Amino acid sequence: QVQLQESGPGLVKPSQTLSLTCTVSGGSTTTSHFYWSWIRQPPGKGREWMGAIAYDGDTHYSESLKSRASISKDTSKNQFSLQLHSVTPENTAMYCRARDEAPSSFYSDSFYTDEYNYWGQGIQVTVSS
Repeated sequence: QVQLQESGPGLVKPSQTLSLTCTVSGGSTTTSHFYWSWIRQPPGKGREWMGAIAYDGDTHYSESLKSRASISKDTSKNQFSLQLHSVTPENTAMYCRARDEAPSSFYSDSFYTDEYNYWGQGIQVTVSS
């Protein structure tokens, strides 16, 4: 059974860079055709797909975040990470998820939570001075 676990700081100051890591167990970030995504959900709002890194290292980002987001992976540690630059004040739940094909969000602004095969429990991030 593949398990994902998010980790990172719970508090970041405005204008700084948020760095989060997702550790994968029971599977590999290099497994063919798997895509490893980051999703966020501000309070009272829907989930938003932020971006993903593919099994071959290719990256994809949402149009709204591609200028500030960077996703990478460390295959030796079986982890993939998100860096979000120039963060603004907010409280947001962040999740990592995996799907055995490209997410629908690659092709539209829609987000379908049920299409993901595996997901982490999430981590709460507060951006505040």
